[in-house]
Amino acid sequence: MKKQLFALLTFAMLIFPMFIQTGTSSTEDNWPMFRKNLAHDGYSSTAPATSNDTLWKYDTGSTIGASPTIVDGKLYIASNAGSIYSLNAKDGSTIWTVTLSFRSIVSSSIAYADERLYFGSYNGFVYCLDANTGTTKWAYPTRDSIQSSPAVANGRVYIGSWDGDLYCLDALSGQKIWNYTTGALVDSSPAVVEARVYFGSADKNVYCLDASTGDKIWSYATDKTIQSSPAVVDGYVYIGSQDSNIYCLNALTGEKVWNSWIQSWVDSSPAVVNGYLYIGSGVSDNPDRNTYCLNAQTGEKVWSFETYDGVYSCPAVTGDYVYVGGWDGNVYCLNATNGEKIWTYTTQSHINSSPAVSDGVVYIASWDHNIYALGNRQQDASFLGVDLLAIGAIIVFIVVIMGWFLIQKHRKSRIKRSK
Repeated sequence: MKKQLFALLTFAMLIFPMFIQTGTSSTEDNWPMFRKNLAHDGYSSTAPATSNDTLWKYDTGSTIGASPTIVDGKLYIASNAGSIYSLNAKDGSTIWTVTLSFRSIVSSSIAYADERLYFGSYNGFVYCLDANTGTTKWAYPTRDSIQSSPAVANGRVYIGSWDGDLYCLDALSGQKIWNYTTGALVDSSPAVVEARVYFGSADKNVYCLDASTGDKIWSYATDKTIQSSPAVVDGYVYIGSQDSNIYCLNALTGEKVWNSWIQSWVDSSPAVVNGYLYIGSGVSDNPDRNTYCLNAQTGEKVWSFETYDGVYSCPAVTGDYVYVGGWDGNVYCLNATNGEKIWTYTTQSHINSSPAVSDGVVYIASWDHNIYALGNRQQDASFLGVDLLAIGAIIVFIVVIMGWFLIQKHRKSRIKRSK
């Protein structure tokens, strides 16, 4: 009897975690900021989207330049009409929508931290909203428009402005801690790694600042404007420039390790994964309209994939899949090893939004006003409308009750024998 009861309880303990795992998303399934993380490596170990089925699309009624943020099954994104959206990432249903009181374009991608949302606007303000309700917590005014996407690290918000400054704000209060002035506007979105802030400026320089004080540690001059945002991986800074080069710099000293020249501007930001760099290039009037894969150690080209127009979108990498949007209106899924096309999805307008990947779904926005969820059509994690987590709890409950009855039956039989 004891063996049977032990077996039942063991079975319950083994099966329940399976339901918990199925019913909830892991931290790795989150894409909480532009380029996934503070290093901006653009990589996630979540399940890839191996097909391009339209799981859902959501019409905002306005063009969208921002990139999606995915946290705990919710999608956050802003539109160029100044509206902020919180959607159910599973089905695209609306959780809440707010429009900024000082209505303006928002192409800055949202950063999520501690149930708060952070982003900049063309009206010059940096905003902090409550992630659950959309209520404004604070708004900090800079002196010009903001297109840079914020990084939130250690209770601080780092973001660039067209006034030429990189700002460090207190994440809770919005008060300025410091600002660093460059020689031109800052579109580049900062990466924050090991207490240093890395970003580019239209003054043609890549900067490294002390994250605590804002003091300059080093700068590296390119030949033209930088809109690309850096990826900082394994002690190196990778970034593109409108001088048609992709640069690899030493993260500690700023010394150039290599540069790789292509035939067009590089406004796209790199993904750096497993020793390879993936980045887009090109503008509408230039023949170089490619997504490139380079050797991250040497800068040598491994492969290139040509699109029908420039690539401003920044690649996302999951497993052996590379996802990127094109100004030609297509979403591309490429083989990370050889660059071969796996699938294409066509929207009705330009794409400069960058993809976010979570749990087998790639999320991206288009200038055709829509947010798209593309991926594999899977069986819903439910049975006859009942969530699998609830089913698991019911099974465990039944097993425990059965065990209790068995114990009682066993006790009664022992009492009868003793009499």
